[in-house]
Amino acid sequence: MRTKLSEGNVIYMQAIHQPLQGKQQAKQQSAHTPGPKRGKKPNFRAMLQNKEMQAALGSGIMMLIAWGIAPYFATLSVIIYIAAYGIGGWTKAKEGVETLVKDRDLDVNLLMIAASLGAATIGYWNEGAMLIFIFALSGALESYATERSHKDISSLLALKPETALRIEDGQMNVVAIEDLKPGDLLLVKPGELIPADGVVYRGSSFINQSSITGESMPVDKSAGDEVYAGTVNGEGALYVEVTKSAEGSLFGKIIKLVEEAQAEVPDSQRFMERFEGIYARIVVGVTLLVIVGAPLLLGWTWDEAFYKAMVFLVVASPCALVSSIMPVMLSAMSSSARRGILFKGGAHMENIAHTRVVAFDKTGTLTMGTPKVTDILTAPSVSREQLLSAVASVENLSMHPLARAIVEQASRENVPLQEAEHVQSITGHGIEGIVNGVVWKIGRLDGTMWAQEMQTMEERGATETLAVTPTGELQNGKAVESITNDVPVNGEADWETVCTRLEREGKTISVVTVNGEFAGLIAMRDMIRPQAAEAVNKLENMGVKVAMLTGDRARSASVIAGETGVSLVYADLLPEDKVKQVQALREQYGHVLMVGDGVNDAPALAAATVGMGMGLSGSGTAIEVADAVLMNDNIEEIAWVIGQARRAERTVKYNMCFAITVILALIAGNFLQDIALPLGVVGHEGSTILVILNGLRLLR
Repeated sequence: MRTKLSEGNVIYMQAIHQPLQGKQQAKQQSAHTPGPKRGKKPNFRAMLQNKEMQAALGSGIMMLIAWGIAPYFATLSVIIYIAAYGIGGWTKAKEGVETLVKDRDLDVNLLMIAASLGAATIGYWNEGAMLIFIFALSGALESYATERSHKDISSLLALKPETALRIEDGQMNVVAIEDLKPGDLLLVKPGELIPADGVVYRGSSFINQSSITGESMPVDKSAGDEVYAGTVNGEGALYVEVTKSAEGSLFGKIIKLVEEAQAEVPDSQRFMERFEGIYARIVVGVTLLVIVGAPLLLGWTWDEAFYKAMVFLVVASPCALVSSIMPVMLSAMSSSARRGILFKGGAHMENIAHTRVVAFDKTGTLTMGTPKVTDILTAPSVSREQLLSAVASVENLSMHPLARAIVEQASRENVPLQEAEHVQSITGHGIEGIVNGVVWKIGRLDGTMWAQEMQTMEERGATETLAVTPTGELQNGKAVESITNDVPVNGEADWETVCTRLEREGKTISVVTVNGEFAGLIAMRDMIRPQAAEAVNKLENMGVKVAMLTGDRARSASVIAGETGVSLVYADLLPEDKVKQVQALREQYGHVLMVGDGVNDAPALAAATVGMGMGLSGSGTAIEVADAVLMNDNIEEIAWVIGQARRAERTVKYNMCFAITVILALIAGNFLQDIALPLGVVGHEGSTILVILNGLRLLR
């Protein structure tokens, strides 16, 4: 496909000369793209666009009109009241009847409709209409919370492009994204969505990728940079080489997750739904008992008994109690989604509130998952540039992560690569190749090559001086410590001192020889995520213990733990060992949140109370198994989401206590103080609205 690129230069130039959007326009467009900090307040315009809200407000307006004209046009007033009943109560009545017919159960919707109709039969048209209005208003608020949560969580899917411009034989063809495959070359014009995950082959532009990474500012992209499907091309035309099919892209990974995001409800909500049916039967039973039994046993008139029964039916209905949970959980999930943390259901939000231990995988979670060169040490006979150029030339044909790190370091320092011949991997040695007629070998420190080299040095009994040159890599904002002066090395003892020091810093050491003679050492290390120490510190300050589960060596794990502040370290673990360790942590401490990114983490993610996968760098298996996903790998947000879940739990408890108190007070007032039906309506439905509004606070 690349060989045809020159034939498409005219196409490229036409696209590049179209009106450019510019960085400022890309920034403005980002305001309409979901980001981690946006949408802090309820959108009242969107609230008014909710159909249930429109019906509730229409019912309320008609109630006021009917109440105003009642003294003058009684019949017309009743007609308008009936219309208000129908507009405000239709949706809830339909839901109540469906529950009764399909599930053979009663719910709060049917109770409220029965109470409002009962009030109308004894002449309290306005009170019944007020009950319908306030009940419909509370239902609309709950519907808005649900709708808002769905929109926040599925907002990434709205950015999914449908088609792409594929370059084929110098021509542009519009194809469906499902037809794209790795290796295809695409043209992305200014202002268009990136249609697939890929790498920029040619061109440069500002990309608004806040929907994927949460970055608020457009990011400059040029040749060799990775781009994500669904992000917005802001400045210039780009040629993008597809690296993943539609199913394998980031969108493909999360589509199924998003579709299931609302499917699972918290255990407390399941209990409340079961309780609602039982409680509704009790309320209906007591209502009938008051209507029939009070005149016979207490001597009440039928009108008095019916009125008391209607007031009881209103005030005893569990509207506020039922609304105490889901609006809170949905609001908490919505605010989490805006910060890049996607939950598969409210049950996991509820569980994460009880987290006592957060267990991190090391590679790819606390660290970046890709090694980088930190130190290059050369013998006097070899220059630094010569060694790096030769080694990178040999390693350039290898896809091993350590080999790629060396090649990237050479590229970073603009060291030219040379032609390498007869490159081959040698068991126990590493890799070797011929550069400019010289045989270069590169192997791990713990390989047989190092043992042979040590034996050779002992036999020579020579003193060599090792020139050490750090690469200047940064670690948590500081230069990685390395040896900065020439080190006189007298045989095996001093060599071991140098290597021990590098290993103590958690570095992997490769030994380099040239024509069988020692040439130097190259030290590499998996770099810690810049936000890792901050994330651990936040969790520790919350009273949450932090553990590290890794299959890496204990020495490397302890170095990472020391720099990040992790208190519990478990190393040399196979996948099944991680599962056992998670189970042990659950037995010792309680709820465990496991954070991982790889296929090998999937069993541990499943074994934890809540499993959290890394959205950008994580494998498809880890994301599939996880209960929640960090969409932009922002591990520093884990402490925030635990705190948000705890706030949600407290809000649910406050709501339930408030709702129960109001219900009991109104029931007692009905039988002891003869409260009026309008007061019962306002007290009951007012408490429902208050608990819903209290839950909506978590949208912030």
